[in-house]
Amino acid sequence: MKELEKIYNPKEVEDKIYQMWLENKYFHTEIDKSKKPYTIVMPPPNITGQLHMGHALDNTLQDILIRYKRMHGYCALWVPGTDHASIATEAKIVEAMAKEGLTKEDIGRDKFLERAWEWKDKYAGRIVEQLKKIGVSCDWDRERFTMDDGCSEAVKEVFVNLYNKGLIYRGERLINWCPHCLTSISDAEVEFDEQDGFLWHIRYPIKDSNEYIIIATTRPETMIGDTGVCVAPDDERYTHLLGKTCVLPLVGRELPIFADSYVEKEFGTGAVKMTPAHDPNDFEVGLRHHLEIIKIFTEDAHMADNTGKYAGMDRYEARKAIVKDLEEKGYLVKVEPYKHNVGTCYRCHNTIEPMISKQWFVKMEELAKPAIEAVRSGETKFVPERFDKIYYHWMENIKDWCISRQLWWGHRIPAWYCQECGELIVSKDVLHECPKCHSTNLKQDEDTLDTWFSSALWPFSTLGWPNEDSEDFKFFYPTSTLVTGYDIIFFWVARMIFSGIEHTGKSPFDTVYIHGIVRDANGVKMSKSLGNGIDPLEVIDQYGADALRFTLATGSSAGNDTRYSEDKVKASRNFANKLWNAARFILMNIDGEIKPGLPEKLEQEDKWILSTLNNTARAATENLDNFEQGLAAQKAYDFIWDQFCDRYIEIAKTRLNSDDKETKDNVRRVLVYIMNGALKLLHPFMPFITEEIYQALPNNTESIMMSQWPEYTDDLNFEKEEKSLDRIFALAKEVRALRAELGAHPTNKTNLIIETEYTDDFEQGIGFVEKFAFSKDTQIVTKFDGDVKKYSQIVVDGARAFIPTGDLIDKDKETARLNKELTSVEKDIQIISGKLNNQGFMAKAPQSVIESEKAKLEKALDKKEKILSSLEALN
Repeated sequence: MKELEKIYNPKEVEDKIYQMWLENKYFHTEIDKSKKPYTIVMPPPNITGQLHMGHALDNTLQDILIRYKRMHGYCALWVPGTDHASIATEAKIVEAMAKEGLTKEDIGRDKFLERAWEWKDKYAGRIVEQLKKIGVSCDWDRERFTMDDGCSEAVKEVFVNLYNKGLIYRGERLINWCPHCLTSISDAEVEFDEQDGFLWHIRYPIKDSNEYIIIATTRPETMIGDTGVCVAPDDERYTHLLGKTCVLPLVGRELPIFADSYVEKEFGTGAVKMTPAHDPNDFEVGLRHHLEIIKIFTEDAHMADNTGKYAGMDRYEARKAIVKDLEEKGYLVKVEPYKHNVGTCYRCHNTIEPMISKQWFVKMEELAKPAIEAVRSGETKFVPERFDKIYYHWMENIKDWCISRQLWWGHRIPAWYCQECGELIVSKDVLHECPKCHSTNLKQDEDTLDTWFSSALWPFSTLGWPNEDSEDFKFFYPTSTLVTGYDIIFFWVARMIFSGIEHTGKSPFDTVYIHGIVRDANGVKMSKSLGNGIDPLEVIDQYGADALRFTLATGSSAGNDTRYSEDKVKASRNFANKLWNAARFILMNIDGEIKPGLPEKLEQEDKWILSTLNNTARAATENLDNFEQGLAAQKAYDFIWDQFCDRYIEIAKTRLNSDDKETKDNVRRVLVYIMNGALKLLHPFMPFITEEIYQALPNNTESIMMSQWPEYTDDLNFEKEEKSLDRIFALAKEVRALRAELGAHPTNKTNLIIETEYTDDFEQGIGFVEKFAFSKDTQIVTKFDGDVKKYSQIVVDGARAFIPTGDLIDKDKETARLNKELTSVEKDIQIISGKLNNQGFMAKAPQSVIESEKAKLEKALDKKEKILSSLEALN
């Protein structure tokens, strides 16, 4: 039997325990067809990334589920991996090269990719080691990378299949262009920020007329590319101008005036300038009306050569110059302040530029339909359910997905162009000859695929697909639960669902568990710019991984943000210390061998603690099955701190000091049994300390993570003893609270009279009452007939206690206390009555819930009556 150190030191325990888990392959999963599979694929962190609180929360929640399912008898697999993160990684490498005075073009593509792989080898391991510090129990033997051979094979398979079906095409479309990252980005990668801007009203003269039409725009610099003016079909102000042309100020180009339902009469002047090359809505209108497309920006957002005197200017510099010229020449009517949403790049946060460009796209309408149906039918469900609305909105309004990126790091598009005959060939294999003209002069497409293209295949590419004979794929796919934040539902979740259905015929997971973000103690989102970010590794170094994990778990509920505070971590650290001290106490009271299991003879308090553990296990199991990790963690905490440590262990001390060997042995066996059960309930949340204590307890050999999860059993349901002692402890708790409020010292034991209908229970447990309520000469009566003016009173369910207060209290103070209780109980009555009077609640709530609320109301009304009785007697 192992001895525990006097003080728990996470630094000494956690690394040692993790290494033991790795060496014994406890995280590794072998296919066991006698068990039901449970699979999670880790959302792959970027190789450029460093562990932040979001990672800590996300991976803690996943680890809780996988440890729980493993103990619950599932064949549980958690697949880890990292993402190549093309834009972010390439930017880091380019930045590092710039310090050497080098550019990508200086060294060429091959040499650049050599540097990129070196970067990956150097930094990808960093975040993996940081994840291990949290205690993640994923199968590191199955670690994957989005650009490893298997994932790359899957990417090529998918690209070629979609191309052959006509679902991938190359064409000129308006795309989101980042002038800083110098690449296209998808709609999902555009973040919209509300910014203060202006609305410029500009006169466009009608040709061969003294008349003009006034347009309003937030981007006057784009007018150089205007090729039309559009009005609403039912706007009578402009009916006489339809079919005519106006003259573009500063340029002189004639622009047709036409009608389209896209225009809203109420916006600005009701007349909208059309710049099809640089606005997504104008582009669509332009296609309908065959407008010319004139591109006026370069890739780095400077004015192009076709913009005359403005050529070479930055877009914002050009805006000032154009507005100045409009004003000087009398075209500018007025300028109004205007708030509007501006699209920015999710990586660098620079303003994106809508730009016409030849790119590769995925046709989305056909792919989206079965993905929408998968959620509607319940094949995949969101937890909480409300997030399916975000999913539906995105999928039902989805546009074709631009998948090409002007980058070198990533999956290169498997398309070749014959330089002789112009043939385009898409192939999984590297081509050396044109199948049409047999020329060997082929050139592969320079672009790479959007990072999310490979990430969308993650649930099945990591399990061996496209090899459908892969044992992992056949057994573990579809996966079980995806744990992720609400911010990437459309980035990633939607794309995984339609990809899984299209390529495997099945949705990739049955449940999407959505969590929120970690905010600081004031509710502000953590960010580098605000300086309120907390490094989880520093927290782990100071308080231990278990304290951080438990803080994140108890503060978490599905779909909601959680607030981090150091005080909460300290409280979790204190909880760990409480558990450690309880374990040391038990071990110090065991001398020699101890039989496993429970003794035949059980005392009242034994039955109470066993029944409480039994019901706690049932409740925690239900919570975890419903993805209520925070509630399950709180139940384990309450049981260990309140019931086990503060009550049962205190009671057990008397029996441990007994001269009777059987009495001592019996209570030791119960202590060990309860500690084992409590450790198992807590293990998914605090794996390190539970493992260390579990290994120290007698008769435990293998890891706690291989032990069986505590199951509810009727054999340990001692309802009578549990309810009886729960009443006694509830009353004792209130008595102690009252004594503390009145300033009574624990050594100053007071007489106590208990009025109750449960006289047998209280008389049998009178010793527990006096121990925990600091009372003496306790009397149990069915009806109190003393002078209430001489007593302080408390009311609990099923009992009323009278304490002689003497000089400890004055009448006003006791009246104030009772009035405070009265206010509280009246608020409870109002809330419960509101529910029971709510037709919607009564119609939808299960009958068991309704009955529970009715019982609560009855108790609250009874408590109110007793408080009023006490107040009346006192006054």
